[in-house]
Amino acid sequence: MKVSVIVIGDELLLGQVVDTNSGEIARHIAPYGWEVNDVQAVGDDASEIRRAIDRAFELSDVVLTTGGLGPTKDDITKSVLRDYFGGELKEDAEVMANVMDVVGRRGFKINKLTAAQAIVPTSCRVIQNRVGTAPIMWFEKDGKVLVAMPGVPFETREMFQSEVFPQLRRKFNSDVDIEHAVLMVTDYTESGLAEKIAPWEEALPDYLHLAYLPKPGLIRLRIDGVHRDKDFISGEVRRAASELLDMLGDAVIATEDLTPAQILLNQCRQKGLSLATAESCTGGNIAHELTLVPGSSDVFVGSVVSYSNEVKMSLLGVNSRTLDENGAVSIPVVKEMAVGVLRATGAKVAVATSGIAGPGGGSEDKPVGTVCMAVAMTVDGNTEVFAESRHFPGNRGRVIDASTTRALIDAIKLVRSI
Repeated sequence: MKVSVIVIGDELLLGQVVDTNSGEIARHIAPYGWEVNDVQAVGDDASEIRRAIDRAFELSDVVLTTGGLGPTKDDITKSVLRDYFGGELKEDAEVMANVMDVVGRRGFKINKLTAAQAIVPTSCRVIQNRVGTAPIMWFEKDGKVLVAMPGVPFETREMFQSEVFPQLRRKFNSDVDIEHAVLMVTDYTESGLAEKIAPWEEALPDYLHLAYLPKPGLIRLRIDGVHRDKDFISGEVRRAASELLDMLGDAVIATEDLTPAQILLNQCRQKGLSLATAESCTGGNIAHELTLVPGSSDVFVGSVVSYSNEVKMSLLGVNSRTLDENGAVSIPVVKEMAVGVLRATGAKVAVATSGIAGPGGGSEDKPVGTVCMAVAMTVDGNTEVFAESRHFPGNRGRVIDASTTRALIDAIKLVRSI
């Protein structure tokens, strides 16, 4: 099924807001065999919105719009859709009740502008927005569907995944079965991985497709299978995933679509190991990734953000001589940081980082992007420490993100080894 997306708002064209909704939609629908085949960004202009809708309906049977549904005068999408699909604008009692409930839960009082959110075209079917005040509106014309959603990303994500897309799938039901398998692969560049598995990929039958979904330090390989026979395609997808796993071996760190933080937490949980971090250049970002995972508290015990040398020494027990002789960004220092946070927290596994995220602070020997990472693990009274130094290109944020991912992967590998 082809889907067209229209993102609406002057702020998008001015660069004040970045469109994340179209990407979120595309990622969510792809595993079901649906795809976004067109994305348009338009301002708060009635004629431009109408032209965008005309174009979208020429390309797709399903059109999704986000934005332009707020309570202010520049949000005109609702009135444009009324003109496009007919009907009139009327207050909907159920929408008003939902708006009052949402506003009340946030501790605010409803005002005239917010109350106006309950006025919707009579030509639409409303899907109540449980997490916001802008109602979601479903329009149908000549067998095609347009769904207007709010522009606030978390509202769009929540309501699209829980309500809108399930209803679209029921509306446009297909007898084709779609199966998937995912492998999380590290230690390869995208081109290197493609070269490694090229003969296997070239031999794939038409009903199987392989997608490369890379991010710094990690590549998600997704196998999609499409066929009318569910049992057949399910077996074929499993077979293909097994063949890839045999080819790539230890480079595969998971056979589920999980983040490195989720993988590490699962491994520690399965082996009864607690986890802590000692972070300098990553500034708590590793701990942040871990605590984003629901239920992480049964594994993750805490973190020491030791940005200064004084904190490294006083809280983690890093030796002043180690710092003087090697500098804070060094393998000996991160090793002592990792062991120190084990001692400080009582954890069994620790991840430590120290580096130069930039834009300044680098030198010829240690340029910006140099990061030292260590993982320490205590099992049966014996502590093992692995450490490495890597250079990550890019700006400060990219260095922090890349080193966070790599440090988590190092921990996954060490924990997996026992």
